Amino acid sequence: MSTQTTGQAAEKQARHYLENQGLRLRARNYRSRFGEIDLIMVDGDTLVFVEVRLRTHTSYGGGLSSVDTRKQRKLARTALAYLQQHRLNDAYCRFDVIAVNPQGTTTFEWIRNAFDYTG
Repeated sequence: MSTQTTGQAAEKQARHYLENQGLRLRARNYRSRFGEIDLIMVDGDTLVFVEVRLRTHTSYGGGLSSVDTRKQRKLARTALAYLQQHRLNDAYCRFDVIAVNPQGTTTFEWIRNAFDYTG
């Protein structure tokens, strides 16, 4: 299975997991000139930008540790582009990270409000 196919499967699993937790899908694989956001979901009155991380090996750290400052900046800029494009500048937002761990039975590590980005 290719890396892209594996990543798409992980995003689909994460989406279903989050929907089972009560979130609603608004968009997936949103792209701007700054980058891509895997999932954009709604949790009550909050717009949630979700980064899905798949780690088949933990020797390089878990999926959550791979969302470094550079990646956070790209996500924030892409989220801002989405908000501007859809005229949602006053929306309450957060950034979540969900790590998909496929060893054995697939497990999920969901970090709500994983980081704040102010500039």
